[in-house]
Amino acid sequence: MIAGGKRFASVRLLGRHHPRSVTELAYRLYSNMTSGIDTSIEREYPQAPLVGVGAVIVHDGRVLLVRRGTEPLKGHWTLPGGMLELGEALSAGAVREVREETGLDVEPIELIELLDRIHREGGRVRYHYVIADYLCRVTGGELRAASDADAVRWVERSEWNSHSALVLDPITVRVIEKGWQRAKQLGPDQFKVDQLKVDQPRNERRPVND
Repeated sequence: MIAGGKRFASVRLLGRHHPRSVTELAYRLYSNMTSGIDTSIEREYPQAPLVGVGAVIVHDGRVLLVRRGTEPLKGHWTLPGGMLELGEALSAGAVREVREETGLDVEPIELIELLDRIHREGGRVRYHYVIADYLCRVTGGELRAASDADAVRWVERSEWNSHSALVLDPITVRVIEKGWQRAKQLGPDQFKVDQLKVDQPRNERRPVND
């Protein structure tokens, strides 16, 4: 999960000269935005956009969400994800963040969406993330809430497409739906998991029914 807010506003990143890959785009952003400045950038009020990753994890027709345990957006449900580390590939970052927050091992299948998340406050940009969201399948692990997630939950499609008790913003819903639809196109065989403890989370810090 990206500390400092995940899904505030969406801005398309492609200009006249399209990058040949997501990795190239991330490299351009990092190179151009950090040229001549201190690269130890703070997440709040950064000097340049920060690169993050998210995961749409599909299992048995459901999608895995995590609930933020810290501010900002404490108590809100969102996709697992977080900040990319130096020298880390985008897909590897998604795998690591999912393992840290949910205890599950996943395999990224394909990129679902690439977008900006920008949050302005008092005339300043408080948070700005460039996020690559991947469709993922579970390969192992045991479901549990960890890191800055205080709960994890498999969510049915009817829950993210209705006014349920889950607190979801519209952009998150759009990305979830896009990943779910793509998983449906690929077929259930792509997302089979045999004899793994992925259905019920253990040692959750708080109940998930609020």
